[in-house]
Amino acid sequence: MKKRTIIAILLAFTLTFGITALWNSAETNVREGDTETNIIKENGAEAGKVKDKKGNPVVSALKAPFKAIGKLFGRGKSDDRVQRLTEKDLEKFEAAGVSRVEDSRADKSEKKEKSAISTARDHLTEGRALLSAGRINEAIAELSVAASLDPSLSEAHNLLGVAFDRKGMSERARESYERAVRAQPEDAQTLNNLGYSFYLNGNYRAAVDRLKRAARLAPTDERILNNLALAQCRLGKYKDALKSFTRAGGEFMGRINTATMLERAGRDAEAIEQYEAALRVQSNSTVALRRLAELYERYGRTNEAQAARVSLANNGRETVAAWEAN
Repeated sequence: MKKRTIIAILLAFTLTFGITALWNSAETNVREGDTETNIIKENGAEAGKVKDKKGNPVVSALKAPFKAIGKLFGRGKSDDRVQRLTEKDLEKFEAAGVSRVEDSRADKSEKKEKSAISTARDHLTEGRALLSAGRINEAIAELSVAASLDPSLSEAHNLLGVAFDRKGMSERARESYERAVRAQPEDAQTLNNLGYSFYLNGNYRAAVDRLKRAARLAPTDERILNNLALAQCRLGKYKDALKSFTRAGGEFMGRINTATMLERAGRDAEAIEQYEAALRVQSNSTVALRRLAELYERYGRTNEAQAARVSLANNGRETVAAWEAN
């Protein structure tokens, strides 16, 4: 019985104070990628790019978009070698395969075109597998051939964008996403990738434009809506961001994510309003109570800060009681 009680106390301590360490880590640790994206993912929201038009996630909950691709796909031993990829290599990749579709004899042109399209899909399949294995240099080579043989193959351009992002070649990535959008302008996930690429490079108006288009095509896609909200925050459009965050994850997550972004922007009074609104939706929210306790203390609202801390402690005791009852 004593052992069970000790475990219960440790559990309460972890639940009450553990999230503080997570938040502080989010604010102080130097990590790759966009900080705002990382933080809302720690709040439980999806954001960032997707791997392909099927909408498979590339981004993990605790890492930045491009590093996460490596975690999800796995890093091969050849990754260090891939880092030496040069512009000359890329030009060679992009030129590869074009001559295969050239034929001066008109009676064979149609067969050649069909053959090229079939071969392009073979290279796409191989490129996708190589990307999944973390063999980025080889993946870029295969995907470039696929895109050269069939310029209308949107997925090849999209995966090239993912691969270039993985290598930190943001301009090349953006160009690939734009080609993918031109090839398939109604594809929401490709528009998401292009919009998020604009966001990462500070072109927030272009990001909002593409992400709004993506959201119209996929109105319930959480990742797209969260990316749109992040771009809207960067433009100072927090009311619009609240709507987008809420569409993505419901009112509670919408309030929490908006409050988080407001707090990061130094707009603490507005952040307090959003955290308080989140508590009205979910009265036992540890995140909201902890942030309010700190913000109240900062503004000299001592009684309210103390009340928030008492609620936090009560949450811990209730959790222990529920655990012991089971």
